[in-house]
Amino acid sequence: MDAVKSTLPDAALKTVGEALQGALVDLVDLSLVAKQTHWNVIGPRFRSVHLQLDEVVASARTHSDTVAERAAALGIAPDGRAGTVAAGTGIAKAPEGWQRDTDAVGTMVDALGAVVVRMRERMAEVAEADRVSEDLLIAVTQDLEKHAWMFRAENAV
Repeated sequence: MDAVKSTLPDAALKTVGEALQGALVDLVDLSLVAKQTHWNVIGPRFRSVHLQLDEVVASARTHSDTVAERAAALGIAPDGRAGTVAAGTGIAKAPEGWQRDTDAVGTMVDALGAVVVRMRERMAEVAEADRVSEDLLIAVTQDLEKHAWMFRAENAV
């Protein structure tokens, strides 16, 4: 069933659809990894890392909604179900149990880094197919890179 018909040509729509779906999966998983880490962080920098993790969760959730709604606007049914996210994420599994604040920061550096790399690949893939979706992915990537920088600065020597 096609609820919405895009004006994009079929080949462009396929490219954009795959990029947006991949972005959605990574953003949903990023929010889950950040929240899991948020609940389990311990150590002398607990409060600052705990609050910083909530900022990532809020960003990832906002961006996942924007990406899903862009897909829907193009007639692509977004899929954020748990099984789809688990099967398609590019983020390593979140550690189980308590995490020292420095380890939690490392978890987020790795998770954000993985998502940013994949977002940059998607930006390149959709550049010619749909500038609007490319612009959306650029904005998401810019925000995630800011979070990544802040977490990298936490563990800088």
